[in-house]
Amino acid sequence: MKINFNVKYKALIKELKSQAPFEPDVALILGSGLGEFANSVKLSLSVPTNSLPAYPRSTVEGHKGFIHFGELGNKKLLLFQGRIHFYEGYKLEQVILPVFIASVLGTKTLILTNAAGGINPNFKPGDLMLVNAYYPFFIKREMAWLFGTVDVATKNRFVDFPSSGLNQKILTAALENKIHLKEGGYWYSKGPNYETPAEIRMMALGGADAVGMSTAHEAIAANYFGMENAALSLITNYAAGISSQKLSHEEVIETGKEAKARFEKLVKSVIEII
Repeated sequence: MKINFNVKYKALIKELKSQAPFEPDVALILGSGLGEFANSVKLSLSVPTNSLPAYPRSTVEGHKGFIHFGELGNKKLLLFQGRIHFYEGYKLEQVILPVFIASVLGTKTLILTNAAGGINPNFKPGDLMLVNAYYPFFIKREMAWLFGTVDVATKNRFVDFPSSGLNQKILTAALENKIHLKEGGYWYSKGPNYETPAEIRMMALGGADAVGMSTAHEAIAANYFGMENAALSLITNYAAGISSQKLSHEEVIETGKEAKARFEKLVKSVIEII
């Protein structure tokens, strides 16, 4: 069903606009194990999401509930520390709410980050991957219903992402900072459970390099709202069946801590050249 976001979240947007110290240049949605990036920039304002009307609570470990306004060099940042997931029981319009907020606050560029399971046998936990393709089979139809697409130009927003120009800037930043950055396709799964070894084999045959339970719908929404967008995945574990090791959220958080310095260095250098 088509949702009028401006009407549904009128009170929330009014509240945020009244507090916002500036119009952000870049927005970041921080994934599992990557939330501490917010502590590495100069913060101007931190808004607890539980103080905002109709904002869903993040219930996942490693996802704090804050929207931060910060600065890095001469760039104004909007940071979402606490992602909203389908598997927490929320509706689609709630899950993509941070993207809508970034858009109405005037943000033109969105960087998405996530923790993902490695499908590509050449990937290992701790690797950083630039998403160069999405496999959003289980979300595109719902997104079309949500936005009520009718014309060809609007429908094309659901296929033309991530932004090639922004991806190239990220590759350049990685090269200049000597950060090893892989590239690959991201398979979106709704969750809430991890995928079975059989499902992972199917994804591998389809060409996917990593799998996760976020990001794809946010990228589609960003494209729909006219925002340049790119995504970085931290490979935190081997997907089911790739390794004999059991999957756990604790492993995701721990790998995030180990990759923190490389991730922060890369993202900061990207922000500087945007």
